Amino acid sequence: MVEIASELKKNKLKLTPQRLAIYRFLKETKSHPSADDIYKAIFKSFPSISLATVYKTLKTLVDVELISEINVGEGSFRYECNIGEPHSHFYCNKCNKVEDIELKTLTSIKEDLEKSTNNKIDSLKIYLFGTCKNCLDKNK
Repeated sequence: MVEIASELKKNKLKLTPQRLAIYRFLKETKSHPSADDIYKAIFKSFPSISLATVYKTLKTLVDVELISEINVGEGSFRYECNIGEPHSHFYCNKCNKVEDIELKTLTSIKEDLEKSTNNKIDSLKIYLFGTCKNCLDKNK
């Protein structure tokens, strides 16, 4: 909790209970939740929170780069904390699960693209789409 509060303070964000709860939830999950998922999880502890507050908080946390938006083409964003190495995401077309995919070559892909295009690439996002192992196993 202290670490979360200090990260928010470092980014000059007011420490509201809702903001702390949303950021803590994202730091503790690997599920890449949508705003609706976050709202449902936080609502249990904060029944007075509105979906609009969740959306505003998510936008603020994205703006200060504490979290990232993930767009896998569902019509809404998913969210995750900016923790660890840059990585890609795998989206299961059957169960809609999003998983982190570690790509050790992400940096070299970025460097190759910069050389071939003569552009400076600030960030690189790669999304992979297919069927996850759990869904494949169900079809056996």
